[in-house]
Amino acid sequence: MPLPLIALFLAAFAFGTTEFVIAGVLPEVADGLGVTIPTAGYLVSGYALGIAIGGPLLTLATPKLTRKTLLLGLVTVFTVGQVACALAPDFAAMLALRVAVAVAHGTFFGVAMVVAVSLVAENQRGRAIALILSGLTVSNIIGVPAGTAIGNAFGWRATFWVMGALGVLSAVAMAALLPRRVGAPRNPAGFAGEVRVLGRQQVWTSLIVMLMLMIGQFGPYTYITPLLQQVTGLDARWVPWVLLLNGVGATAGVFAGGRLSDWKLMPSLTVMLALQALMLAALYLAAPYPLPMVAAIFAWGGLNFSIGTAVQTRILGWTADAANLASSLIPAGFNVGIALAASLGATVLDAGYGYRSLPLFGAAAIVLAVAVAIASYMAELRSGAKPPLPATAG
Repeated sequence: MPLPLIALFLAAFAFGTTEFVIAGVLPEVADGLGVTIPTAGYLVSGYALGIAIGGPLLTLATPKLTRKTLLLGLVTVFTVGQVACALAPDFAAMLALRVAVAVAHGTFFGVAMVVAVSLVAENQRGRAIALILSGLTVSNIIGVPAGTAIGNAFGWRATFWVMGALGVLSAVAMAALLPRRVGAPRNPAGFAGEVRVLGRQQVWTSLIVMLMLMIGQFGPYTYITPLLQQVTGLDARWVPWVLLLNGVGATAGVFAGGRLSDWKLMPSLTVMLALQALMLAALYLAAPYPLPMVAAIFAWGGLNFSIGTAVQTRILGWTADAANLASSLIPAGFNVGIALAASLGATVLDAGYGYRSLPLFGAAAIVLAVAVAIASYMAELRSGAKPPLPATAG
């Protein structure tokens, strides 16, 4: 893979860590800011909404910037935001800062995916996307457990100070490795063209699948720490290790998903979704038992990210002729699902159903995703439609 992808991977790792580490330190953040754990869960929802709404808007507002300039600016916002979060005086300030960083996050992943696929041949798109996404999964292996451990040892504010330093490192790597004109469109589609491609059924059905996938994943994951402590009975010191194992499974899954996407995209996607519904049911059954629960969390992580790679590959393939808006809707679609998952999870908990019920809620969402994926693929086969040629130069 080209060296510029390594720089994009590092920045993806930084953004992924700040998004996901909040789950690992959620009880400490809630206590430090004087709110309940379900209320602190809205830090996840707010971040997700910032990505979903702000990311596409900022992408549309910056078409004339070179992709390298834009990416460097976004990482600068990330770095300043981490320092500000470390100094946040109360919950309202923390929420506002998280939303601001999230807007940069949403734009970054949309632009980074377009840049990534412009650097490789068509039959390597899935693997290029997998490398960028592996920044998110490695953040679960290294960033989230390390951030959780730092928060437990030195306080949750220390976690954000360390992430600020990671932002500086990411900016240096991108400045050194990214070509100046990478990802520039040969023939810009214009706003109307960007919107038009969203009407392709392969695109909007993939966004629905993405939404359901995130509900299935983040309903349980947002509250994974109290689930493991209160239902499974794990001591707090073991939670970072379980999160690490989830990240190992996710990393294996993201690369498997990349290869499957370059081989048989839709059949692979449909099978993986069906397996994920079964895995969520297994999480519910295994929740009271530590060893089965840990094994289920490992497999669950692998399926989550293998599916995510396949969905993104499909969207980028079917919007290759006008990718800017559609690519920004990829993180938006993921994070609308995250926001819904965290908010609905809080509602379920406030209604008294308990942490163990969350995987069943997610399984229902994945079953719907299976139905949508099958219907979309059948329609595609009947129409005989083919993905468009790319309009972006490497």
